[in-house]
Amino acid sequence: MIIEWVKPLAKLKGAIEAHIDTVGEPLMYGSRLPELIQELKSIPEIKIVSIQTHGSLLTEKLAEELAEAGLDRINLSMDTVDPEKAKYLQGTQWYNLERIKDVVNYVLENTKTDVMLTPLLLPGINDKDVEEVIVWGKKIGVGKKYPPFGIQMFMHHKHGRRPKELRKLNYKEFLRTLRNWEIKYKVRLILTEEDFNIVKKPILPTLFRKWEKVRVKVVAPGWLKNEWIAIPVGKNEGLTTITVIDEYGEVGEELKLNVRIINNKHNIYLAKPA
Repeated sequence: MIIEWVKPLAKLKGAIEAHIDTVGEPLMYGSRLPELIQELKSIPEIKIVSIQTHGSLLTEKLAEELAEAGLDRINLSMDTVDPEKAKYLQGTQWYNLERIKDVVNYVLENTKTDVMLTPLLLPGINDKDVEEVIVWGKKIGVGKKYPPFGIQMFMHHKHGRRPKELRKLNYKEFLRTLRNWEIKYKVRLILTEEDFNIVKKPILPTLFRKWEKVRVKVVAPGWLKNEWIAIPVGKNEGLTTITVIDEYGEVGEELKLNVRIINNKHNIYLAKPA
């Protein structure tokens, strides 16, 4: 189903990068991930396939399978090179950083897949750790074809964690920090659209107006409690998904119902039962 949605999008956009990401861990896609990558690479307009991961499920065998399927780049969210600090930052004791580092070395030495390290800067918590990630990344040779580092600025999300020790940092301060590190470590850290061939392309046409009533079929639970993923029935069937917000717990999987669109910004459709 994913591929059938990607094909018309790729045709509309032209040459694009397909980046596999999710609110969870993309590697949870499991044994079908190489198949997905292979099918994405078969689409003429898709020139690059990349994936975002924390690396905890990555193994040498899986890395080889992903590389053989055509994976061009792994964006690895590594926030420290300290194993104990990594467990704290990931919020779990089973996070094995040393194992992940071994697999990253294997990827760089034995496959054509590139690695970009994308640590999340948490001011007051892992400032020094991010510097150590830069040093380690330069040492092992990340960024063979693409930028080696893509340091992320922390942005608070209402459903995310917010450590008490976190220090506020505005965008100007973030850029200043990166410039200082660029000088100190002789590596470019402030990236531009040109680094990823980002250009403006046509946006997908809006399929449903705000407040429009739509007939849908619920196909899966959503990300959050009381959310469900649905597909339109009839008009625009199979062209998009609609997130149905179920405040009263009446919606269930495989149910067909009428919903009203409450938000349609950026082709992300939110609806409530009508």
